[in-house]
Amino acid sequence: MIVAGVMSGTSADGINVALVRLGSPPAAGHRFTLIGQAEYPYRKEVRKTILAAMNAANARVADLSRLNFLLGELYAAAVLSAQRRFRVRADLVGCHGQTLYHQGEPALFLGRKLAVTWQTGESALIAARLGVPVVSDFRPADMAAGGKGAPLVPYLDYRLYRSMRIGRIAQNIGGIANLTAIPPAAGPTEVVAFDTGPGNMVIDALTERLFGQRFDRDGKIAASGSVLPGVVAKILQRSFFACKPPRTAGREDFGREFAEEFLRLCKRAGKDGSPGQTRQKHNVVATATALTAYSIAKAVKRFVIPRGQFGELIVSGGGAKNSTLMTMLSTQLQTLGLRLRYSNEFGVPSEAKEAVAFALLAHETWNRRTSNLPSATGARKPAILGKISYA
Repeated sequence: MIVAGVMSGTSADGINVALVRLGSPPAAGHRFTLIGQAEYPYRKEVRKTILAAMNAANARVADLSRLNFLLGELYAAAVLSAQRRFRVRADLVGCHGQTLYHQGEPALFLGRKLAVTWQTGESALIAARLGVPVVSDFRPADMAAGGKGAPLVPYLDYRLYRSMRIGRIAQNIGGIANLTAIPPAAGPTEVVAFDTGPGNMVIDALTERLFGQRFDRDGKIAASGSVLPGVVAKILQRSFFACKPPRTAGREDFGREFAEEFLRLCKRAGKDGSPGQTRQKHNVVATATALTAYSIAKAVKRFVIPRGQFGELIVSGGGAKNSTLMTMLSTQLQTLGLRLRYSNEFGVPSEAKEAVAFALLAHETWNRRTSNLPSATGARKPAILGKISYA
């Protein structure tokens, strides 16, 4: 079976499609072959609309409905384009959708405590355009079972990186950074996964605000600035970074409001005589980059290393392309005795991994198999994820 995995992350850069060949269950043992992967950036006005809708205090219902159908059209077009490019046709689609809001912890609403999530992008429309079934809306089933609805990619991490000899940490750096810790010879119940904090989200927001660029290509802006250590230390004192896993994060934690506060802290630190004042804007991006690296290292040191012997940290996601971030992270990992590796070394390009994961999750749902890891999400029991839209 060929499954198209479709992913659009919290950075809202665009659509990632992975075409994956999976064997018939259960004999295949979850083995897969990546046929090809393609990326389709959002148009500027589409990305602007998505970012405005994320965690919005006020939004027009009509516009949210239109965005839902627009994204369905864009997802279908992306899969059709990928199919033409790689000359295959998918039998099934697994579409994560675009997260507009995610609140993994229950909060009081109209007299009842609720944990909620919302991924938009109309799957019925995708199924109609492509003529094949679509599995979407993966997170609510885990939340209904008492989980946080995230992270879900650990299901792939476990099958891709599990080793009988080496403990491995799979670190994805998208808009949000998240890890999966897999001890040597681990069973599914021994896997630990959680969000470590900001990935590219804060870096991107500040790069766009200060330099008019969507992201810091190859970390060049950060490399020309100086880190403001006091700002990083202050942010890392926040309760989120002390919270034990399972835990999740999103734009609600590290979005627009956080970026504005971060910028104010950096400006204040600059006035106090911090280094490199002649390149203050560059210092802000360098400091945001350091926050991502340091928060990952802090999470690993506090919540992973005490659980056993780990030798490698394997990076995927857009952050893997930021050489300044990777240098900072590598320096932090050396003190923990960890070797930095990349998911490309294991046959899955870093930018394709999350799309591959949702192809695999869709395949499991289609075959009525559970695919959340309760040890990662905090769910009371395994759950079959997603909803199916038929063509």
